[in-house]
Amino acid sequence: MQDLKITYIQSPLVWEKPEENRNWFSEVINKINEKTDLIILPEMFNTGFSMRPEITAEKMNGKTVQWMKEMAEKKSCVITGSLAIEEQGKYFNRLIWMRPDGSYSTYDKRHLFRHGHENAHYEVGTQKLIVELKGWKICPLVCYDLRFPVWSRNRQINGKASYDLLIYVANWPEVRNFPWKTLLIARAIENQAFVVGVNRVGKDGNDMPHLGDSAVMSFKGELLSQVNSGKDLTETISLSYQALADFRSAFPVGLDADEFSLE
Repeated sequence: MQDLKITYIQSPLVWEKPEENRNWFSEVINKINEKTDLIILPEMFNTGFSMRPEITAEKMNGKTVQWMKEMAEKKSCVITGSLAIEEQGKYFNRLIWMRPDGSYSTYDKRHLFRHGHENAHYEVGTQKLIVELKGWKICPLVCYDLRFPVWSRNRQINGKASYDLLIYVANWPEVRNFPWKTLLIARAIENQAFVVGVNRVGKDGNDMPHLGDSAVMSFKGELLSQVNSGKDLTETISLSYQALADFRSAFPVGLDADEFSLE
């Protein structure tokens, strides 16, 4: 199995200004000179974590999804991140997994942030997404999902883990920074998988500060990335599938995991 090269972008976001954010990310992405397989953007990367989907939400044929399609084709890689999407009068915090050929998969955020009234404005997602890239199985999730280990559990199917890489795109504020960093480690250890958390920086429209602290964790919970707290940055890092496979083979704790199902 080939290694997987990922690029994450930790960025400030202009509040409820999709065009300005798309222009910002276009500039940043165009400066990525090395070949990468996957570019990861924060949660609601085009607007910030707005609870006004009636003015921020786009349709699946809207400008931001089209922009993702164009950028994925231009960079010959997958681009992922979430945005507010409207369908049949309902709103979703939807992660888009955009492939360079223009095909895509989607994941609607399962756990809506009640403390921020997200549940009053958006619909709950019901289906987890597992996608493949270069033979890797990848599970992309959104922000508050990080607090719920049952949803992200790496189940064993015929003796094999259901995914190899777990991704969280986020707008996780500074006030809860310790849980962010701690839970990323926990999810990596308990699931024996690489974990990537991509968070924004700067203050949002509610004057809430974000430190970013985006991170790439090994399957042992070790920090692999170079984190600059509070700074906008772009980093590309290579993940070794062989190292993951060797560790799982030597220490197959997943085979002893509890069986369960979500109703």
